[in-house]
Parts: sequence; structure tokens; C-alpha cells
Amino acid sequence: MALVKRVLALLMSITLAMELIHAAVYKVGDSAGWTTIGNFDYKKWSATKTFQVHDIILFEYNAQFHNVMRVTHAMYKACNTSAPLATYTTGNDSITIKTRGHHFFFCGVPGHCQAGQKVDINVLQSNEMAPTSSVSSSESSPPVPSAKAPGPAPSNAMPLKALKSPSGNIGLAMAVLATFLITFAQF
Repeated sequence: MALVKRVLALLMSITLAMELIHAAVYKVGDSAGWTTIGNFDYKKWSATKTFQVHDIILFEYNAQFHNVMRVTHAMYKACNTSAPLATYTTGNDSITIKTRGHHFFFCGVPGHCQAGQKVDINVLQSNEMAPTSSVSSSESSPPVPSAKAPGPAPSNAMPLKALKSPSGNIGLAMAVLATFLITFAQF
């Protein structure tokens, strides 16, 4: 029984490591970033992406002129800034997607959401093929924690492993190896 528990722990560790390695980083707006300049179409931008759980959504913007608010669907539709679920203000905000479904964001500066500075990140179920324009009837999306990003992301999604330094990959390999050795050291 102890062997079964150890093997399951090892398999779960390897599975988690593989999921994190395959996560992608999406810079909202690609090279334009998060802005009202140039009338960027964020709806069109998000429709061309296939978001997955563990992907990182990166908002890069001038913090003197913009911010990012995570909101419910109803707030998103109405550009209602009165009670956001979360507000990000660093100018380099990285949000790791933890759940499937719609995640709604907009700029809370007056007039910016109405001008189109808003995005619906739709994380598909694993059997869905492409984003749709319809929105679920749910009025809110689950909380999404914030994390700091080390720097600018590429214009297209890139596997997380390509953004890591060689020492980061070695560190991951060492962690998996250590888990393996600890698991089987008692035999």
C-alpha cells in the first residue's frame, strides 16, 4: 500500500510539472499592449486565442493612464467599475488562469471600457475546439490570483518552458528527481 501511495505521489508531481511546462503566456493586445491608442480590437484578439487553465495573461500598460479590473459578466457588459473583483495597477500585471470559463477584464479609467478597452478571456473545456462569441449565463467568474511577471512576453503565446532560463529547467528536473528519490529512498 505504501508503494502505491508513493507511485501516485510521483505521478501527480510529474503531471503537475508537465502542465506548468506547457502553459502559455499571452500578452493582451500583442505588441499594442493594454491601451486605448489605435482603437485596438481586444474582442478580435481574444477570439484568435485558445486559452487553457494555467496559461498566464499579461497586461502591459502605462500605469499613469490605465489599470486592469477583473469583473463579473454584468459589470463587463455595462462597463461598471463600482465593485471590481480585483484591481491591478502595476503596468505589468500577470494573471494565471486557474479555472475554465469566462474571465472578464477592463480598464477602470473613465471612458476607456466604453472605448473598447476590455477583454473576455474564455478558457475552453478540454473538448471544445474554438472560442465562441456567446457568453455563459454566469454573472461572475471565479477568482484569479495575480503574480508578478519577470518581463515582457512575446507577441504570440509561447510555452512557459521557452521563457525559462536553462537553470529554471534544470531546477524543475532536479525537483522531479528529488521527488522520485525521496519517494523510493525507503526501499
